[in-house]
Amino acid sequence: MIPVMAWRNIWRNKVRSIIIIGSVALGVLAGLFILALYKGMMQARIRTMIHNEVSHIQVHHPDFKKDYKAAYTITDARQLIAELQQMEEVAGLSPRLITRGMLATATSSSGIEVRGIVPEEENRVSRLGERLVEGQYFPGNRKNELLVGKKLADKKGLKLNNKVILTFSDKDNFITSGAFRITGIFQSTNTALDERIVYIRQADLAELLNTSQDIHELAIVLKEDVFLDPVYGRLKTAYPLLLIEDWKEIAPETELLVTVADQTSFIIIIIIMLTLAFGIINTMLMAILERIKEIGMMIALGMSKIRLFLLVLLETALLTVIGSPVGIGLAWAAINYLSRDGIDISAFSGATMADYGFEKVIFPAFPIEQLGKIVLIVAATAVLASVIPAFRALRMNTADALRQ
Repeated sequence: MIPVMAWRNIWRNKVRSIIIIGSVALGVLAGLFILALYKGMMQARIRTMIHNEVSHIQVHHPDFKKDYKAAYTITDARQLIAELQQMEEVAGLSPRLITRGMLATATSSSGIEVRGIVPEEENRVSRLGERLVEGQYFPGNRKNELLVGKKLADKKGLKLNNKVILTFSDKDNFITSGAFRITGIFQSTNTALDERIVYIRQADLAELLNTSQDIHELAIVLKEDVFLDPVYGRLKTAYPLLLIEDWKEIAPETELLVTVADQTSFIIIIIIMLTLAFGIINTMLMAILERIKEIGMMIALGMSKIRLFLLVLLETALLTVIGSPVGIGLAWAAINYLSRDGIDISAFSGATMADYGFEKVIFPAFPIEQLGKIVLIVAATAVLASVIPAFRALRMNTADALRQ
């Protein structure tokens, strides 16, 4: 009986019911859209970090990352590379020599990290060649070719074909240096790295460091993210004397950033839900005040206060049940439409996003895993918001209500 009465009541004033349904739909739409934006940003950041910065897994000498000494090379690196090349899960490997030193021009100097790479292998792992904005990606077999980031080039006034001096310590802790010519300038989504890292051929750096065919780092990119845990586990078991880290260990700040983004998005959703709650309270109170005489008559005819309370709650619940699918449908359509070309926020953010390693174009991703949570929050908000109007109905004096 109460469900039938509630259903009829919500359609007695269609405009008011449509307003509440629209409010619920907009609440669901706003909540899902915010989650979609954050999910798209975080997915892009993780994807960029893995494929352009740190890879899925890195292997080092256990002491190398403490002070980046040239002597701390990976033992049995060739055997490890050969085994990894046989794994179906592995998409690419990049053996690297890494040292820290100084880049000097005629007028200034700057602390940098020098990475000695095999150009073809590095391009498979980090797509470095695709990020060139000027020049060529190690165009010939000439010695001492150098790639610098656009941020560093702009800061130091470097241009193509300029010569710079790189200075660092070799394997025996002697200071060594070499003159390099800039053949390419690259730009990534992380300007901090563009200012700090330069690339040269591995053979050129090995000659200066006196490391022969040894390497300091092996970067591994997998074909699918789901292969990370199995491959990581196998490597940890097979090579206990090496430092083997996945991207979460290499860049823990990124995982923390994902957690913070989730928390921030839900804070914004709660603010939206509070706004929705006030709208529902206001609309339902108006509905109660318009039906004072009717409510008084129902009480006089024997309707218990509990049933009256449930009637008001059920009316709001029915409106929420109608509004939630509408909001989900609108959110799905909007997110799918915007995910095709993305949302370019460079006009608002400038270079700020790149300073923190984010893309300037956000591709929203429908948060299917959060769908139940959003609907539950909206439903709880709507029902809780209807408690105040329901209590207002319970407090009515029957005699006064009948005189209205």
